[in-house]
Amino acid sequence: MASAQSGSSPKGARIVGDARSALADRLRIRYEAGESIRSLASDFGRSYGFVQGLLKESGVELRGRGGATRGAAAEQRRAELKQAIDQARAAE
Repeated sequence: MASAQSGSSPKGARIVGDARSALADRLRIRYEAGESIRSLASDFGRSYGFVQGLLKESGVELRGRGGATRGAAAEQRRAELKQAIDQARAAE
């Protein structure tokens, strides 16, 4: 699901130089806002490995996996995460 919002190049296209740095910055901002690598990969039409590699390349400390998925605390965390992601997307 590559969105028009992501403005990504075709899957498999080589991204180098300034375009690579710009993409890394956009990915980093959204990842640090709480969006998942899988979600970013889907939105930008890239593989999970590509996005993960670009985040590592740009010095992002990757989050651990998992966490609570049920209960009021998890619902609260999801609501906060969704709000942060929406703000990061709107800032692009």
